[in-house]
Amino acid sequence: MMSDTKTATFGKDMLSLLEWNKAELIDMIKLAVAMKTNPSHYSHMLSGKILGMIFDKPSTRTRVSFEAGILQLGGQAIVMSSKELQIGRGEPIKDTAHVMSEYIDAIMIRTFSHQKVEELAAHASIPIINGLTDLHHPCQALADLMTIYEWKDQFNGVKLAYIGDGNNVCHSLLLAGAMVGLDISLAMPKGYEVAEEILFEAKKLAEQTGSQIFITEDPQLAVTDADFIYTDVWTSMGQEEENAKRLADFGEKYQVNAQLTEFAKPDYHFLHCLPAHREEEVTTEIIDGEHSVIYQQAGNRLHAQKALLAAILESK
Repeated sequence: MMSDTKTATFGKDMLSLLEWNKAELIDMIKLAVAMKTNPSHYSHMLSGKILGMIFDKPSTRTRVSFEAGILQLGGQAIVMSSKELQIGRGEPIKDTAHVMSEYIDAIMIRTFSHQKVEELAAHASIPIINGLTDLHHPCQALADLMTIYEWKDQFNGVKLAYIGDGNNVCHSLLLAGAMVGLDISLAMPKGYEVAEEILFEAKKLAEQTGSQIFITEDPQLAVTDADFIYTDVWTSMGQEEENAKRLADFGEKYQVNAQLTEFAKPDYHFLHCLPAHREEEVTTEIIDGEHSVIYQQAGNRLHAQKALLAAILESK
C-alpha cells in the first residue's frame, strides 16, 4: 500500500529535486527499499501504464533501469531517440508535449538543456521525468540516497564528501543531501564550482534540516571523517573538447586514491555514478576495492526509479 504522502505525488513532475520535499523523498526511498526486498508484491502496480523515453544522449543505466522498472511494475515502455521523432526535425516542443500527452502516461527525457525539459513539462498534461540534463540528474541522486540509507539506516549525522567537478550529478546530490539532512563537503578547483543558484537553494534547505555544507579546494579537508566518498568523471558528455584542460586542472590532487581515502573513516564507502574513467578521477584500487559500493549504487537506480514511477503514476 502507498502512503498518503505518495498518493499526493500522483501526476507530479521530477524535473529537479526542488519540486519535492523531505517527507516525499524519504517516503520514496523507503518504498524503493521495500520494492527491492519484495519485488513481486508490486508487479502489477502500474498495469496498463506506458512510459515514453526520449534520448538525446547515449545511456546505459538510465535506459535499462527505467525500461526494466516499468516492466517490473506491470507497465510498458516506448524507447525513442530524438532523431526518430519530429522534434528532431524542428517540431516545437510544445506540439510534441501535447501530442504525447494523448498517447502515454509519462515521459522520461535524457537531454542536454534543462530548459528543454522545463518547456516539455510546461505544455504536457502528463508527468515529466528528468533522466539527465546539463544542470540536474535527480534520478541518480535518488539512487545515491537509497544506497546511503541501506548502509546507515538514516541521514542525520552522516557525512558525504564529493570530490570533483561541480556538475549535474553534484548539483542533485547537494540538493538531495541538504533536503534529507546529510552533511556534505565538496572539494573542487576554482572554475569548477557548483552553480550559484543551486548552492543558494541547497543552503536554504540545509537551514531547515540541519545539514552542514562545507566547500573547499582541499580534498583532504573534504574527506576528513567522511562516511562516503563520491566522485564523477572530470569530463562529461558534450565537454570532450575541454578534456585536456580538465585533466590538467584536476590532476592528481583531486583523484580519489589510497592516500586521500586515509583521511576518511576506516569503514567509509566509495560511490561513483558511472561510467568511470579509472586512473583519472579514481584509481582502480579504490573503485574495485573493498570499500566500493558502486554496483549496489547502480543497481539502486532500478529500485529508486520504480518508486518514483509508482509515486507519480499510481493512484487510489
